[in-house]
Amino acid sequence: MDHSQAPLVDALAAYHRAGRYGFTPPAHRQGRGVDERVLDTIGRDAFRSDVLVGPGLDDRLARGGYLSEAEALMADAVGADTAFFSTCGSSLSVKAAMMAVAGGQGGGLLVARDSHKSIVAGLIFAGVRPHWITPRWDAERHFSHPPSPQQVREAWERNPDAAGALIVSPSPYGTCADIAGIAAVCHERGKPLIVDEAWGAHLPFHPELPTWAMDVGADLCVVSVHKMGAGFEQGSVFHLQGDLVDSARLSACADLLMTTSPSVLVYTALDGWRRQMMQHGRELLDAALCVADQARSELDRIPGIEVMDDELLGVEASHDLDRLQVLMDVSATGAMGYDAADWLREHRNIDMGLADHRRVLATLSMADDKDTITALVEGMTAWRDQLEDPRPPHIRLPSPEELQLETVELPRDAFFGEVEVVPIEKAPGRIAAEQLTPYPPGIPAVVPGERINEAVVDYLKSGHEAGMNVPDAADSNLDTVRVVRE
Repeated sequence: MDHSQAPLVDALAAYHRAGRYGFTPPAHRQGRGVDERVLDTIGRDAFRSDVLVGPGLDDRLARGGYLSEAEALMADAVGADTAFFSTCGSSLSVKAAMMAVAGGQGGGLLVARDSHKSIVAGLIFAGVRPHWITPRWDAERHFSHPPSPQQVREAWERNPDAAGALIVSPSPYGTCADIAGIAAVCHERGKPLIVDEAWGAHLPFHPELPTWAMDVGADLCVVSVHKMGAGFEQGSVFHLQGDLVDSARLSACADLLMTTSPSVLVYTALDGWRRQMMQHGRELLDAALCVADQARSELDRIPGIEVMDDELLGVEASHDLDRLQVLMDVSATGAMGYDAADWLREHRNIDMGLADHRRVLATLSMADDKDTITALVEGMTAWRDQLEDPRPPHIRLPSPEELQLETVELPRDAFFGEVEVVPIEKAPGRIAAEQLTPYPPGIPAVVPGERINEAVVDYLKSGHEAGMNVPDAADSNLDTVRVVRE
């Protein structure tokens, strides 16, 4: 296929040249009706490109013309049979994938317990029973790694009627699973593997990056182009290959969840990013990896800061690592990752990818260069220099066994059933009716339908007091919890 073409970009450019005017939504009429104060902040061009998919831009966009051409080019670029664009983020895409594979079936779905909250939302939407695959656990560092093929095999042996398996790789920390091995285990049983590869949109375009799921047998994978690519927020693509997942069913499930007013801006950015990667991706990612090496080397020389690398890899750890994710363990300084992230935001206007009780993460991309890395290194150095006698609050860190809560009810049943609100101190022993998710990275500590225990309550309360954010709790102060009414 001709990857110098970008059909959606070209269609939008032609629309601008034509000078068309539509008596259709959006009502702002290419910015004519927008408050000038908004235009000063966002820019008029954004509104000029915010047009209706259909009569606004071109009916063929909605009837299998420009959009299907762009999706076919995307699929060809990454080695998939089919690609679908989504303007509601990978949160929508992964829900559609789960519904297509396991919705309406009684066998449930094997799901890695280190999954993002959007996957739990998919369980609730589809009424699917999760059969949790326990991640590998580094108790010393309080860090989880993606499950191994053997752990997936054991999950299949316990739950042979499950409709498929879903894993997350890369994780928000950049750690990656052995997708080839896991796909082989699933295919022995004729069952599909879904990969939530939201952090891996760039992986197909450089050989020194971790393995791309479509290259090693995954049946369906979801990517968020805005995370590691050059798309707008909410720009997502899900890729399909093989015959274990029905393409028409997947498309229909996506249509159930998708907005009927998709953003041309998001679509067009996906199309343009694919062309950019096919024409220049290797050289852009070459430069990004060089910048990442520089950042890793310089940051690792700061006293008390350990840039994590080899310790994340191995038999009892992760299979591979995306080195554009620069993960720093700051625990040797006596401070917490929350402290570093807060100080950088306040004093250097630098926002970090995520922070936890002992780590802080810088997510690099092809947009970074020596100047941005210098700002990062100088900021981390300044933070370290101003530390005198940090006394971080104590966080109760549960053991791996304590984190594995018992699933008592379907997440859907617990979420939609009768609930009551109880003081969090009285939550142990009760069945959760809401998610409780430290964010970032957004992996739930408690899922609806699980029996809450005292260790996890202590972890969430002490973590919240130390700076952990738990945004999806109904009570943001974590004084109370929603539980299933007895």
